[in-house]
Amino acid sequence: MSFHYSFKECLARAEKITWRVEDLIGGDKRLDFSRPFMPETFVHACELPFLSEVEKRTLNQIRGHAYLAIFGLVEEYILPFVLDHARPFVTGDEHRARAFLEFASEEAKHIHLFRRFREEFTAGFGVTCDVIGPAGSVATHVLAHPPLSVALLTLHIEWMTQRHFIDSVHDDSGLDTQFKSLLLHHWMEEHQHAQLDALMVESIAKGLSAGEIETGIDGYLALGGFLDEGLKQQVQFDLTALEAASQRTLSEDERARFVLNQRQANRWTYIGSGMSHPNFLETLGALSPAKRTVIEGAAPEFS
Repeated sequence: MSFHYSFKECLARAEKITWRVEDLIGGDKRLDFSRPFMPETFVHACELPFLSEVEKRTLNQIRGHAYLAIFGLVEEYILPFVLDHARPFVTGDEHRARAFLEFASEEAKHIHLFRRFREEFTAGFGVTCDVIGPAGSVATHVLAHPPLSVALLTLHIEWMTQRHFIDSVHDDSGLDTQFKSLLLHHWMEEHQHAQLDALMVESIAKGLSAGEIETGIDGYLALGGFLDEGLKQQVQFDLTALEAASQRTLSEDERARFVLNQRQANRWTYIGSGMSHPNFLETLGALSPAKRTVIEGAAPEFS
């Protein structure tokens, strides 16, 4: 694999970004619950005609809450993983060590940001919205897999974040400006993280045999299945929150349509959009052209 960026360049860009959690949320920086939080391309609420316009917006906000909460969840495994990867380089390549330590510091900041967001959301929304987890159990499960598997899952998530913001969020003027600001500032740092994680995948793979690389990719696929199972539960949590917020119970037919619709919407948001990202596929193809073909063939199932 070869990249047109270096540890030194990633570090230099990261050091130019200086936002703090306190600058983005709290005080007069309030969420506007009269507006949607997420692009419709992720929510698919318009495909649910039995919901009123207010209920569609409510579902949108519930999905926005889950979106940032799930990012906070996965970053709780990414943080220790990046620190463990950085440790051997602390007395070696200074730019590499500092870039990964900056990566870890920013992930810790994101976790803090998303916790504060959940507090603000719950206070303003008025209904508790459950999210899959707990974070510690998820981290334990993920980190039990080979390092290459974990690095590939992380790379999937990082490129997914880039795709979401650039393709869907950036030009959507209808979103709540406060929520969009959180996505913007998260995206600003995730750009460096995606590049650093691609370099991490390359570094890990250098020391592996062809068989170990295959095992690592299979582990990534297994983690994708683990996430897919979690998303099934998240749809049920979102349904419960929607019924509580709208103060009505959907019919059995409406519930079935909701689950089918939201299951696929979530699968695209968190799985399909990452596994089909061109940059992710490029890195994967450099490791195993055959596995790239398998994953490209599976991607439409999650679209």
